[in-house]
Amino acid sequence: MPREIRLNAFDMACVGHLQHGMWTHPADRSVNYKRLDHWLGMARLLERGLFDGLFLADVLGVYDVLDGSPDAALRSAAQVPLLDPAVLVPAMAAVTTQLGFGITANLSYEAPYLFARRMSSLDHITGGRVGWNIVTGYLDSAARAMGLPAQGAHDDRYDAAEEYMELVYRLWEESWAEDAVRADRAAGIYADPARVRRIRHEGRQHRLDALHLVEPSPQRTPVLYQAGASARGQAFAARHAECVFLNGGPAPAVAQQVAALRAATPRPIRVFVGATLVLGRTDAEAQAKLEDWRAHASVEGALAHASASLGVDFGKYGLDEPITAESNAIQSNLAALARAGGGVATKRTLLDQFILGSRQRPMVGAAGRIAEELIAYVEATGVDGFNLSRTVTPACLEDVVELLVPELQSRGAYKTAYGPGTYREKLFGAGPRLASPHPAALLRR
Repeated sequence: MPREIRLNAFDMACVGHLQHGMWTHPADRSVNYKRLDHWLGMARLLERGLFDGLFLADVLGVYDVLDGSPDAALRSAAQVPLLDPAVLVPAMAAVTTQLGFGITANLSYEAPYLFARRMSSLDHITGGRVGWNIVTGYLDSAARAMGLPAQGAHDDRYDAAEEYMELVYRLWEESWAEDAVRADRAAGIYADPARVRRIRHEGRQHRLDALHLVEPSPQRTPVLYQAGASARGQAFAARHAECVFLNGGPAPAVAQQVAALRAATPRPIRVFVGATLVLGRTDAEAQAKLEDWRAHASVEGALAHASASLGVDFGKYGLDEPITAESNAIQSNLAALARAGGGVATKRTLLDQFILGSRQRPMVGAAGRIAEELIAYVEATGVDGFNLSRTVTPACLEDVVELLVPELQSRGAYKTAYGPGTYREKLFGAGPRLASPHPAALLRR
């Protein structure tokens, strides 16, 4: 039997996420991102399709690297305007019972004390269905918005992240003992003060002297996601992450990445790769859909996004001029561009990748054939599943639920019902809390 494939929907609380320009298609409903019914309908659809989670990306700045201006991003709605993803989760949790919610949150610009409280609150409200995608940021525009001249150096951001993680772990795991809450009506004692510990910390980045404001939540620490693919990012993931996101690519290269991650991580991890699917009942139907959608792709939006995430102003380069700029943004993205160009990164290499307004090439075909390709990819690489980015919404997700999921189930490669418990329990089949040897688990009282 094939391994069970896990699926996350990969989205963002904005008009244009990864496949830029798709919002201009007449069938697309992304412009409804400000309406709660848009998100409630999506959550219900994903739970019907037995998705493990809805993963919500986020950034704190605008894409203003291309031509030194945010104009291209604003015109094309390239991840701007953008809502706070955390405010959407309680409403979606209220209309579902099983779906997990992964939230991207940047640890560079928020006090650990406030962030720990928010995530504990969400974990309670969702019944233990929340995860955190740990990011350190990559936009200078975000740093300027927070009163800094520019973001810190790439590896320095990870150094700061280590201190941040220590603090939130201590708040989530150490501050309240497991038996601190008594809720004894007769004695009039809700929490035993002797079982609640003040967390004190004086470090390079943060100082803290406080009790965690929230009693232990179902998972205590949310499910931990991480997507860093640089050497420093991989070392951080090996220490902290439970779920790791990879960009994808040829199976042999991804297999090497997965093997290295598992060898470096002394505990079970789930590995997801990004994917874009264009599905039909037949190959011809899927190809016709691709051509229809492709007519709406925005090269301008894709360039604005790529310039920011690679840290390179592509407006300064000719089509075949080698790109030699050093980047302090997402280093793995620039390396991937160079690999795609046979070792040399050029603007033409980038433009050749824009099929639906993104660097991510879609998989196109009949649902049964795509199911076979996904199963083969999982077997060849060792990944656990896929983050499916939206194209024309909700049609793209409806195709997954109605066409692809039954094909995967018929091949024994997809669940037919949710497992019990919290988000962590569903992902790993163990308990709701982080287990040793994870550094957070070692702090629990």
